[in-house]
Amino acid sequence: MISAFCFQMGGVMVRNTYDFDCKEETSFWYVIKDSFDGMEELSSRCRGKVRRSLKTYDVRRVSAQELLAVGLPIYQEACKSYKVKADIITKQQFEDRIASCEKAGNTDFWCLYDRTTCQAVALAINTVYGDCCEYNTLKCKPSAMRNSTYPYYGLIYEMNRYYLEELKLKYVNDGARSITEHSNIQPFLIDTFHFRKAYCKLQVEYKWWMRLVVNLLYPFRKIIPFLSVKSVLRMELFNRNIRC
Repeated sequence: MISAFCFQMGGVMVRNTYDFDCKEETSFWYVIKDSFDGMEELSSRCRGKVRRSLKTYDVRRVSAQELLAVGLPIYQEACKSYKVKADIITKQQFEDRIASCEKAGNTDFWCLYDRTTCQAVALAINTVYGDCCEYNTLKCKPSAMRNSTYPYYGLIYEMNRYYLEELKLKYVNDGARSITEHSNIQPFLIDTFHFRKAYCKLQVEYKWWMRLVVNLLYPFRKIIPFLSVKSVLRMELFNRNIRC
């Protein structure tokens, strides 16, 4: 059993999802896009923003070495701007992550460069699994987000085009429903680029003492101030299939 193995290795909880993209509306889902119709699928307002973005920025797939050279400030500045406090990645942690991704061999790195200054303002780290691609990380400098050049619009549009039209993958995936809700990227993808919720079933198993703690704290989940605890209790909410 996977859960027993994880507990033996020191874990205190295991999350399992199954029945991916089921027809039933559940409390948990992945945010995916499985079609691409170019500019025609977008609203006129969105098309204008994509064009403005692509006129302002170059979207490039880059090497791990290039991302190492320009990516850390983008990552750090983006995390500082989140409405929910996030740990700021260190230089060593960033280098270790890129090295690990490069070693895995199925990771794509993307950067968005300002055509005027030649400075990188956004990055993406994606992982390709057979017939799908997971958008693991999207980060953008807050200053670029505020200057009406719409950096994410061009980056996301080009990545969708590359994976769904050029590579003809089955779908791209922005991951599971956010537990911390530290950014608005998933609602943005659904509302703007026609990603959709692929509903699934969620099962969370705990060590006995962790289950006791979760059950004791669960009634107070709305008033507990600690993010790590709130996240566990929010996941338990989904585990009980309570839609919100």
